[in-house]
Order: sequence, then structure tokens, then C-alpha cells
Amino acid sequence: MDAKSEILGNIKAALAQSQDGPAPEPTRDYRRETENAPGSDPVVEEMVEALIDYTAEVKVVNEDQAADAIAEYLTALDAKRVVLPPELPEAWAQAAGRDGRETVVDHRDAPLSNHELDAVDAVLTGSRCGISLSGTIILDGEGDQGRRAISLVPDSHICVLRAKDIYPTVPQALDLLAQNPERPQTWFAGPSATSDIELIRVDGVHGPRNLRVVIIR
Repeated sequence: MDAKSEILGNIKAALAQSQDGPAPEPTRDYRRETENAPGSDPVVEEMVEALIDYTAEVKVVNEDQAADAIAEYLTALDAKRVVLPPELPEAWAQAAGRDGRETVVDHRDAPLSNHELDAVDAVLTGSRCGISLSGTIILDGEGDQGRRAISLVPDSHICVLRAKDIYPTVPQALDLLAQNPERPQTWFAGPSATSDIELIRVDGVHGPRNLRVVIIR
């Protein structure tokens, strides 16, 4: 049986069953990785490979090296003005302000306007978790991540991700996110990019054109 026939057969079966009573509950036995634990070396390596494949740049560092990695990325991007979420760790915020860079905090009670965000070169945020299978990073609006807008408008995004928060599969990450389902989420895998009908790639259409990830062991 080909795929089309299988799909149509499932639809017919579902319609027939709906006439006899309520539809059955869908199965929820999603695959969860058991061989490699979240944050383990194989999971981190898979995450790095996926992000690089999406044209992001990645540094895997120890905690005491994170600030230097952040500063190096911002310098390489020639960022002059950086927006920060309100509860970013102080060491990371200080790293963003090195070498004369201006930092602007996006406070919840006095958020920056779209024009003000458009005037910054980069954003520095933390993250909620990552998914190594797809190379996806997820933000959920916590204080070290800030509003969705600050991670979408600037041209470059420096994102800090802790290795312990990298999960092998989507269901495992969703188990974590389900603890706070009311938070707004932003999912991304690599920098923003799209292609037109002629397959010409254009970066930065609906998010940052450059993604730099600092993974802390």
C-alpha cells in the first residue's frame, strides 16, 4: 500500500468510527532517548553538529570561560550596541559591555520600542533548553531570555545554553516546557533563513541573520 492509500484509509476509518461514538485517544508513546542522558557528551556533540550544519557558530566552554566567549563573539561581529534581558547573569552582561560596547536592558515595565530594537546590533540571552536531535534551541521568556521581540529584531543573537539543558529528543524537552505551559516560547535552529522560488537563500528574514551559541559544560 502506498502512502496516499494509507492516509485515505485512515481517514475513512476515522470517519466511520466517529459515527459510532467518540474518536479514540491518540497514542502518546513518543520516543524518548534512554541510552544517552541529557547533557551527556554524545548529546552535546550531536547538538553542536546540528547547529553548525545550520550555519551557526558554536563554542563549548567551561563556566569560567563563558564571559570571554561572549565577548569574543560580539567583537568578531563588530557589535557596538547590545540589548540584554533584565535578569541576565552579571558576568555575561559585563562581557557584553567590554571594549566600549553600549548595552541596553529591555525592562519588562519599560520595554524598548521596535525602532529602538532595530537600532541595536546584537542581543545576548540565556535559553531554556535545547534539542540535540534537531539542533533546536528554545526560549520561554524567563528573566535571562526576555521578551520574544528582543531575540527576533536584532541582526545577531548570542545565545548561552547549558549542556545539562540539552535533551536528546523533542518529547523530553516538552516534558520540561510543560512545567510552565503559559510562557511564550521561541524555537529556532540556526540563524533565520529562507529561500525563494529559485532556491536563492536569504538570511535574516524573520529573525537574526547571525547565530552564535555558547554551550556551557
